[in-house]
This record gives sequence, C-alpha cells and structure tokens, in this order.
Amino acid sequence: MVSATYILDLFIGSFVLGSMYALLAIGMSIIYGILRLINFAHGAMLMVGAYFYIMFLTMGLDPITSLPLSMALGAVLGVAIDFFAYRPLRGGPELSMLITSLGVYIFLENLVRIIATPQPRVFPLPEFLKGVYRYGDFSVRVIEIFTIASTLVLFAALVLFFTKTKVGIAMRATADDLEASVLMGIDANRIIMIAFALASMVAALTGFLWGGMYGQVDPTTGFMPGVKAFIAAVVGGIGSLTGSVLGGYILGYAEIYSVGLLPPEYSGLRDGISFLILIIILLIRPYGLFGREVERV
Repeated sequence: MVSATYILDLFIGSFVLGSMYALLAIGMSIIYGILRLINFAHGAMLMVGAYFYIMFLTMGLDPITSLPLSMALGAVLGVAIDFFAYRPLRGGPELSMLITSLGVYIFLENLVRIIATPQPRVFPLPEFLKGVYRYGDFSVRVIEIFTIASTLVLFAALVLFFTKTKVGIAMRATADDLEASVLMGIDANRIIMIAFALASMVAALTGFLWGGMYGQVDPTTGFMPGVKAFIAAVVGGIGSLTGSVLGGYILGYAEIYSVGLLPPEYSGLRDGISFLILIIILLIRPYGLFGREVERV
C-alpha cells in the first residue's frame, strides 16, 4: 500500500528534478532560438559551473560570493566558446556547428579531468541550504525548496526580460529573422553573445543546484542532464521557453514516479522512459507541445 506521504515525497522529488531539467532546457532553447544550434556542450557548462563554485570556495571565498562569481565566470566561458568555436562557422552548414558543440563538450570534460580530477568531488553545500523541514512523516530539504523557487523566479524573470526589455525584444527579433534584424541596425554578434552569456549563466546555476542536490560532481556530471534537457526542450517545442519548462517537468515527473511506483526490477527503465515520452510526443506533435515549424524564443 502506497502512503500519502510517499506520494508527496515523489511529488517534491519530481518537482525538483523537473526544475533542473527545465533550467538546462531553457538555456538550450535560448541558443537554438537565435542560432538554430542544438548546443550539446550546454551539459558541460553545468559541470563546469559546479567546479567553478568549488574553485572559489577553495580560494577562501564564502558561498554567497562564490555562487554569483561561478555564474559570471560561466557566462564568460560561454561567450568565449561562442567567439572561438561557433562564430567562425556561422553561415556554414548547420551540421558543422552541431559537431563542434559535441567537440566542445568532450574538450571541456577532458580539461576538467586534467585540471581537477577524474574522481568525484564532494560538493560543499552552504550551511543555509542544509536544513530540513519536517511535518510528521513528511520532510523536505531546504535545497529542494531553493531549487524549485530559483527555477520559477528565473523563468518569470526571463519572460519579463524577453518581453519588456530592449535587449530581450532585440533577441526575439534576431531569432525571428537574423538577416532582417541586421538590416534594421541590430548588432547580431552582440545579441548572440548575450544569448550565450545568459544560457551559460543559467547552466552554471543548474550546476550548483545539481551538486547541492546529489552531494558530488565529476567530469561526466553534465552528460546525462544535458541529454535530458535536450529531450525536455524537444518535447516542449525547442525554441519555446514555456515549452522547455513544461518539457522539463514532464520528464521529471515521469522519471521519479516511474521509479517510485513501478516494481524495483523496472527502475532501470528510467532513462528509457524519457526517450519513450519523446517518441510519443513527436509522433503526435512533430514540433513538440509548444513548437511550430519555425518556433522562436
């Protein structure tokens, strides 16, 4: 007999996992919306962001300072990757940029193996996020509440950014028609740079949340979350912020509830269920739940 407390635990766990998938999927959608690039290197930015946070802590900085610094450094790295790896390929075959993104992912993963260590590193969670609230048999960690709240606040902030600010509107115009936006005087390179900075900053935040939730990181940490974020973005309609968030939560709930309610021998189907959802959604709606043939950020 499944208790109500157990179902509530699964609900919170699904909300937390879906939030992290949604954050990564948002970053992928921002870049895809402007460049039509499926940036597989985005998962590596999660891992690198977590290591940046550990690096600043090792340098003696406190967690409150280390988190924004790791996000800022992640943004700088994202801009640098665009400048050196993607910008020279613009105007060429899209396949070239796609393969390059895979190369960037492998390069970053190997670089962290050399600079840090191939072994998992303990992720030091700040004291103010270590607490647990208990209500009878039910308990929820502060880091879980922080993860959910961060995702919802960030999503609302991004919606306002893309609809109310000049830069956000310029990014949407660039996503609608890159050539026309250039003719209208929009600096496309600057807009793309902002897109990479924004997406990489969100990925670095996700790295902090991921490390905080699971207590450790290693150089391969970003691979599977990156794959799941891609699935979430496609399920929701890649290029759509709302669709990316919805796709993330669909995956999160499907994974946690399938593992929690199915017999233990079927728990290995967790990743397979994500791809099954992708296939079913694409069969019904080829461009995703919120996608169109040409979907924009």
